[in-house]
Amino acid sequence: MIGKAIRLERIINRTARRTVIVPMDHGMTMGPIPGISDIKTTINKMVEGGANAILLHKGMVEAGHRGGGKDVGLIVHLSASTSLSPHPDTKVLVCTVEEALRLGADAVSVHVNLGDVKDSAMIRDTGAVAKACCEWGMPLVAMMYTRGEKIGNQYDVKNVKLAARVGAELGADIVKVVYTGTAETFRDVVEGCPIPVVIAGGEKVETDRDLLAMVEGALKAGAAGVSIGRNAFQHKDPIRIVQAIGKMAHQGWDASKAMEFLRQK
Repeated sequence: MIGKAIRLERIINRTARRTVIVPMDHGMTMGPIPGISDIKTTINKMVEGGANAILLHKGMVEAGHRGGGKDVGLIVHLSASTSLSPHPDTKVLVCTVEEALRLGADAVSVHVNLGDVKDSAMIRDTGAVAKACCEWGMPLVAMMYTRGEKIGNQYDVKNVKLAARVGAELGADIVKVVYTGTAETFRDVVEGCPIPVVIAGGEKVETDRDLLAMVEGALKAGAAGVSIGRNAFQHKDPIRIVQAIGKMAHQGWDASKAMEFLRQK
């Protein structure tokens, strides 16, 4: 489908076929946390760092709209919940594919927590979104996690493999999952999923080396890139860390070389 292919090229590096996505949808869940209270300033930093795409809720698109400088791919997030909810892992749709198109989106994303008490509704909603995406030629990024009473360890490769495959089975074009801890285990996730897989950054890591080692392991395993939020926009030097991750994703740098780059400034 030509429309979907054209839009995908706006969020994925055409040469390396990898992507660096910076999600900034955290305001819906946690409010104006450090790093995204001034969303436009943060977006400018992420773009200066070389991010391929940013990910926002619909209400932040105008607030963060760029009036100049380099362009950046826009992914509009369709699902949400808040930390005040008694069931914060239950996501509901708050935007449509058609709304995202009118906002100028290059892709949309949905969030599914397998294992939640309402995971069947999230699966149903994702299927409906995938149908609309096919009709409009809109790429779909599926954020697939395993969270709930039955989930002993959401990082267990068995759980992550299932989550990635469910996203692909539902019709997503890119799937986002947690990193399983090693390149060897994550390779099982990638090999079991016929669409590009990107890793989530998760909560703030202790050191830059931890973050870059995670990125290196995922890329070695065949990941198509990263979707890193707090570890980018809450970093002491947001521009520099995005640049370092981009060089790993697009130029094949290893974690050691990226660390040297960070130390140079």
